[in-house]
Amino acid sequence: MATPSRSRSPFGLPSLDVRPSVVSVIGLALVAIVAVWLGVNLVKTPELFFNVFFIGLTNGAVYALVALGYTLVYGILQLINFAHGDVFALSGLVASTVLFSVIGIGADSSSAAVAGGILLGLLITMTFFALFNAGIEFVAYRRLRNAPRLAALITAVGMSFIVQNVGLAIYDVDFRSASQLLPRTPVFEIGDVAYPWNKFVVVLITVPTLIALTWFVRATRQGKAMRAVAQDREASSMMGINVNRTISVTFALAGALAAVGGMLFLLQFNMRYDTGFELGLIAFTSAVLGGIGNLTGAVLGAMLIGFIQAFNEGLTWYTPGSDWTRSIVFGILIGVLVFRPEGLLGERTPEGA
Repeated sequence: MATPSRSRSPFGLPSLDVRPSVVSVIGLALVAIVAVWLGVNLVKTPELFFNVFFIGLTNGAVYALVALGYTLVYGILQLINFAHGDVFALSGLVASTVLFSVIGIGADSSSAAVAGGILLGLLITMTFFALFNAGIEFVAYRRLRNAPRLAALITAVGMSFIVQNVGLAIYDVDFRSASQLLPRTPVFEIGDVAYPWNKFVVVLITVPTLIALTWFVRATRQGKAMRAVAQDREASSMMGINVNRTISVTFALAGALAAVGGMLFLLQFNMRYDTGFELGLIAFTSAVLGGIGNLTGAVLGAMLIGFIQAFNEGLTWYTPGSDWTRSIVFGILIGVLVFRPEGLLGERTPEGA
């Protein structure tokens, strides 16, 4: 089969006469099949479709917070921090202690007390896990910065087990949840389509968090330093940027995002010491799907995975069902790594660049 020709414009951009490859055709065909499947489900059961859509939106918001932690660290160190999912799980468990034992709110507390307690709990856990994650970088990763990538990767796996076992030692195997704190009354209701407060709170907290992160990375001096170090660490050091501090700030940001995700997950579901293993892999898949190292891509990938999971488990017409969710999600990961390793919004770069 002839290889498609790829001519270049004078400015280095691909010209418009590039013929689609076989992979592109297959990908478009799969997208078309999924679109038809979703369209049929929408026509057959519109109320169910939109209710499931809101579930996917909520789950995607939580995945986005965790995926951003992966993509921040990878963008600046080219390190897949496998401990991040376990930091997320531990933060949720610590949040349960903060909410119920330190702040002392409960299901019988007033709405104002619950809202204030959740915001205060967020502030406490974000601060603690920002420092905790920065400490992991200082202890486990800093000395391996110039070591082969395999050494850092193995260390990340080891840190994952350490953090997981810290959670096991403190909280045992018991599940924790704070879902009783939030009302399940609808924010709005149109016919049989409703969006309850306990799910809307997730979006209500996630959106300002993402806006604040975007502002920090794009507009602040430290955010510009992060982008410079991600582009060229040695040149950044020569220009006077404190590389060690910048990397520590990046890990602190990732830890704070994991804490927000842990709190929101706690407000929705049960969680225990090993919850972060599977959710961390799903969030990592989201980051890879969107383009790991790309913040917008991480959010896009997380939303897509959230919708894919919700539609697969919630719709009824020719749906594989919940037993196939893991296979579908990780099949997407394998497919992206094989056919488009840079992700949806990432840029293809030479190995080692």
